[in-house]
Amino acid sequence: MAIHFEDIKEFIGSRVSWDKREDLFTPEAGQLIRQKVAERTVLVFPQLGPTDEEQLAITNLIGPKVRLTNTTNVQSNDEDVYQVTLDEKINPQPEYVLGTFFWHMDGITVDMPPPFATLLSCRIAPSKGGETEFASTYAAYEGLPDEEKAELEGMKAVHSVRASLSPIHDAIPEKHRERVLGIGLIKEHPLVWIHENGRKSLVIGTTADHIVGMSVPAGRAMLTRLAEWAAQPAYSLRHKWTEGDFVIWDNTGAMHRAVPYDKSTGRMMHRTSVAGTEAVA
Repeated sequence: MAIHFEDIKEFIGSRVSWDKREDLFTPEAGQLIRQKVAERTVLVFPQLGPTDEEQLAITNLIGPKVRLTNTTNVQSNDEDVYQVTLDEKINPQPEYVLGTFFWHMDGITVDMPPPFATLLSCRIAPSKGGETEFASTYAAYEGLPDEEKAELEGMKAVHSVRASLSPIHDAIPEKHRERVLGIGLIKEHPLVWIHENGRKSLVIGTTADHIVGMSVPAGRAMLTRLAEWAAQPAYSLRHKWTEGDFVIWDNTGAMHRAVPYDKSTGRMMHRTSVAGTEAVA
């Protein structure tokens, strides 16, 4: 087995290369990839071009797969593969995709541990926009002054889908706006996630509506400042998609968002997820 990793930035991202394609589909590769995802937050496999079957194989090698949505898109070959698209013929509720234009973490408002990793393959690259940005919430926490770390530990934020979709509230058709905004649970999570291995990361993004015990304006201002801190160039990475690119990231230690794009670009991504093993709380 010969898989190689080249750091993209100091605190985030590695580019992956391989001698033989089959090297990526072994139990040893799955273990190594999982380790590197946890270490580097984002792994980029340039123009790997996996089929759905190959993407699911890599997903299962890293850990048990998990389905985050109940919607089975009509052109998906497998109900565990979610097609990320604004094409309403495939995705009848594109509001969720529009919500990904803003910093978020997957699975924060569901009643299970957040997914450990998200895997995304590019099937149609947009001609304009549509890049995906990542921000390490591990590096963001570690870079804070000690006094601010101490202040944040013990604080909790309230998360909801309604909060995450608030920036596009007016873009959701009124006839099903309340149903869409009411999806998911209202969850209370610590601002600082102390992981089982002792590492600490921030739990932030647009799902975070307010901070428990603080006035709404002050709490939201703090959440905005923390997101801006995490998104600074040292801790973040932007990936411009080429058809066939495959990216895996640590969803428990990163926020992500898509650079806005128009549905006319045809942008199409296939997403799978690896189940998480620990709850935030």
